[in-house]
Order: sequence, then C-alpha cells, then structure tokens
Amino acid sequence: MTLSLAEPLVVPKASLLDASALKAYRRDGLVVAPVRIAPDLLARMRASLDALLINCADTAPESLVCPHIPNGARHPASEATAWFDYATLPPILDLVEQIIGPDIILWGSQVFCKPARIGREVPWHQDGEYWPIRPLATCSVWIALDPATPENGCMRYLPGSHAAGSVYPHRDAMRPDRVLGQEIEPASFDAAPARDDVLDAGQFSLHDIFLVHGSAHNRSAQRRAGFVVRYMPATSRFARDLAGMQQQAGISFSLARRPLWLLRGSDRGGNDFHIGHGEEFAATPRYSDDL
Repeated sequence: MTLSLAEPLVVPKASLLDASALKAYRRDGLVVAPVRIAPDLLARMRASLDALLINCADTAPESLVCPHIPNGARHPASEATAWFDYATLPPILDLVEQIIGPDIILWGSQVFCKPARIGREVPWHQDGEYWPIRPLATCSVWIALDPATPENGCMRYLPGSHAAGSVYPHRDAMRPDRVLGQEIEPASFDAAPARDDVLDAGQFSLHDIFLVHGSAHNRSAQRRAGFVVRYMPATSRFARDLAGMQQQAGISFSLARRPLWLLRGSDRGGNDFHIGHGEEFAATPRYSDDL
C-alpha cells in the first residue's frame, strides 16, 4: 500500500496499525507506520521542499514553521496548498485517528531540514513544554523526505518516557548550533536507553506529545529533511490565552493567532476555527495569510 493524493481515500485494514503496533505506541510513545509515501508523491514533496528552501532562504532550514500556511509573496497559497494536502492525506489521518480518536484538528506543521555538515542539534525535550494545548494531547507525524540515519542526525527518543503524561523540568539552553531554546534538565532523566528513529525516505513515524526526544548535529555529507505534522484531538482546547512567543534557530513566532482546521469529527474542546484565517476565510477556509 502506498499513499497518493490521487489514490483511494480508504485504507485497507492491513495498512492500519495492528494490535501489536498500537501496543508498541502505547508502551514506547512512538511507532513507525506500516505504510509509506509513494515514490511519485515523495518526489512532489521533495520538489515542494526545494521551492520552500529557495523562497525562505533567509530562515534557518531546520525551522521552517507551518509551510501549510501561506506567508505573503515568499510563500504563496499555491505553494502552501501542496503542503496542506500532504498534511491531510486520508491514509495518514486514518492512522492518527487510531491514536487520538475520531475528532482531529490540524494545528501545526514544520519542515526540519538539516543541511549536510552543518545541520543543527535538537536538544532533549518534550513537545508538551512548548504548546498551549489543554489538556496536553497531540500526535506528531514525522515524514522522512530524505533518509534519516544516526549519521545525519535522525530523531532519537526515550521509549516509555511519555507514560507518566507529565512534562520534565526544562531549562534555557539556546546556542547558535541548536534549534530549540530549552532542554530537559540533564539530572532529571537517563538518556542511556535512547533509540534512533531510523527512516527511509517516504517512511514516517508517529509520536506522543510527552515523548522525550532530540537529535544530534548532522556532520555527514547527506542532508536530512523531514516534514512533521501536528494533530490534536478536538477534545482538547488550543489555549490562545496561554500562547506566547516561540523561538527556534534565531526566528520568533507567535502561536496566539495560529489557525486551526477541524479535519474530522466534531469540536468538543471549544476551539476557535476563525482566528488566523484572514479575510479570505469564508471563501477558502483551509488557508491563512496570517502567521
């Protein structure tokens, strides 16, 4: 089974997470999907990445936030539309639904592109430290656009670190060679059991909001690019009143006006689906020119 924008929208049961995979996700906080992106679609995604890197050359390639949202002339709707379509592939949503339930909100995405030789480190952290979602709940889908290996700085994670459903103490730790400005207090966890999330191009994994993870610098001769999509259950609320400025690799952005999309089911958390969508919301509710 492969994924394609033009191929069937219903995934055969064999391509869903089976009982063993669901058990692994609950136990470890991460699972590699049983399906992968089709070669033709992967080529289109990589072409979209090439255009994004050119249009946003003034932004650190590890911190290309929300390419599914237009951003003026530098990232027009024609480009953002493609990323939105990648983020809403029904076969991916079917897998996410198995984990967070039938009420699904798309609230974020990011391209993490580590250039060869100089790709930045992502320190040990939990996503829940950063996000104004109450109660904290998100399934992130990490799609490999290039092979992700230990040599080029693939994601590393601590299996089972999500199980308590709590956020470890974090501290400020921004450096020019890092993507994020905070890291988990080293004394509060043991990194020895860490595993590598090794993925071929076109493979993707799903992970929990409380999972402890990070990644090393890319010192190899091979680029490592991934597209990460964030889905929250509509039983949670995107708490804009708690949203502050975020900093990544020298850029700052606000979550207070982040647009949301209800992709499946019903909203049960009292979320606002109009904020951030701009004047064109009524005509084209999928897109926004307001980051």
